[in-house]
Amino acid sequence: MAPIAKAVTVSLQDLKNGTVPSETLYEAFGPDSLGILVVKDVPPEFAGLRRHLLSYSSYLGNLPKSELDKLENEKAKYLTGWSLGKETLKNGQVDTLKGSFYANCAFYVDPKLLCAVPTEQFNPDNFPEYLSPNIWPGEGTLPGFKETFEGLCRLIIDVAVLVAKACDRFAEKEIAGYPSGYLERVVSTSTTTKARLLHYFPEDPSKEPAPVAMSDAAANSNDPDEDDWCATHLDHGCLTGLTSAMFVDESKSSPLVAAPEVEPASPGQPHLAPLPELDISPDPASGLYIKSRTGQTVHVKIPRDCIAFQTGEALERITGGKFKAVPHFVRGARAALCDGRIARNTLAVFTQPNLEEEVDMEQHITFGEFARGIVTKNTVVP
Repeated sequence: MAPIAKAVTVSLQDLKNGTVPSETLYEAFGPDSLGILVVKDVPPEFAGLRRHLLSYSSYLGNLPKSELDKLENEKAKYLTGWSLGKETLKNGQVDTLKGSFYANCAFYVDPKLLCAVPTEQFNPDNFPEYLSPNIWPGEGTLPGFKETFEGLCRLIIDVAVLVAKACDRFAEKEIAGYPSGYLERVVSTSTTTKARLLHYFPEDPSKEPAPVAMSDAAANSNDPDEDDWCATHLDHGCLTGLTSAMFVDESKSSPLVAAPEVEPASPGQPHLAPLPELDISPDPASGLYIKSRTGQTVHVKIPRDCIAFQTGEALERITGGKFKAVPHFVRGARAALCDGRIARNTLAVFTQPNLEEEVDMEQHITFGEFARGIVTKNTVVP
């Protein structure tokens, strides 16, 4: 089994006060780090928003195919709305182990915006991956989903702005010519930030494991590089905000039946009842794995009441390699180790520069150009 690594942790108040030491940022994001920072003491509303939205992930993943089809956007390479079976795993198989719901977070900058702001170079016709409006489930299907999704994303981006400000203070001391306040401006003003709500489907114990599934011997080996549910990858934005995963036993708390309405999520907007959350994963080896700067693969656990932030490729380019992007992957809960049907739900918010923002100052490459290349390489459209 991979060793469990303790991520560097700071308080939200220290971020607000600007009192996070440079040494702490260096330990979190520097050349020998894990490239991840955990923020504790987050706003009290985070707990309810997290539990509700991650519950919606199970409700969404169990909608009838006819409903999910309405949420797909093939033209946008499935990077808005629902996506299932559009990516490949490490061994080249089409990924049917997890479903994703993507939404543009331009609403953070302007509630009227439905996607990133077009530029002279990038428009809805030539870059629909980022310039297609969000597709939300109808209120009759998942009441309260949109409001809960936007509320949690706003909160995470608010904290990301503070993390970015701390990174700026560090970078301004360490990187010659680094523009003052650069990352904070990028994170706080970008209309390109995108969120991904993930539903890792329960393994079916009646079926043979997929070829990528880990054997018992491998599970107990010292080489845990078994990225069967989410192939090892780098995020291509600046900072990725992550919630801890919610594990749900869908055999005991069926998301197939609409739950009763509870108190409004916001004025006039009822939402579905949150699903019971397991205290821990029945499979202790499931979760987030990071390949550290030293090449070691470690298991990182995010506390339920915290938000974690990972570094992405755009930030690596912006900082000239001082902050490295984090190679990471996810392992799911093995059916053989679980009593029930265990789903894993989580949210990632990718804070990214605006499309025309330069991320490579030497080669004058904009984020739009950079992202287009990444999307083309990673997306499989049948």
